[in-house]
Amino acid sequence: MKKYSGFVWMELVVGALLILLGIFTFLRPGSLLTGIVVIYGLIALITGIEDILIFIRLEKYTGLGPLVSLVSGILSVMCGCMLLLYPGAGKWILSLLFPIWFMAHCISRLSHGYIIRMAGRKFFYYFSLVVNIAGLILGFMMFFNPLLTFMTMRFMGYVVAMYLILLGIDSIAAALGRRKE
Repeated sequence: MKKYSGFVWMELVVGALLILLGIFTFLRPGSLLTGIVVIYGLIALITGIEDILIFIRLEKYTGLGPLVSLVSGILSVMCGCMLLLYPGAGKWILSLLFPIWFMAHCISRLSHGYIIRMAGRKFFYYFSLVVNIAGLILGFMMFFNPLLTFMTMRFMGYVVAMYLILLGIDSIAAALGRRKE
């Protein structure tokens, strides 16, 4: 029988929330910068807390990976708080901080992906690698050309939606890779 720790449950919940957010964004890509700012803020806050918890749990066992999770967590919490506290300015905040959150979260995932590989989960490892590299590319595209991202948000909304769904699948795969026998 397989037992799941509380950490795995949180990762499963985050994965499910990211998939739901991706589906909602896919259905309503035009509302990416307006009606959904608060939901993105909540997701950024939750994933930031998750990354900080990864740092707390793994700090004493590994080297640089957990430090990157801490920095990613702090950036995610900052992004979430900004979106929640200033929803009117959320469009501009989202066009600037959302790419940073994407990049920080992907770097965090890449830094502790070796745990999945050590667990012998090759498919999950390569899936996570591809998803997070795609997320880095998407984050760089949005960061270095925010006006283009802002003007083509309908198309970019579909790209972001697909990435959020893949990121949710990646979180669920990582949780399943960490389950205890």
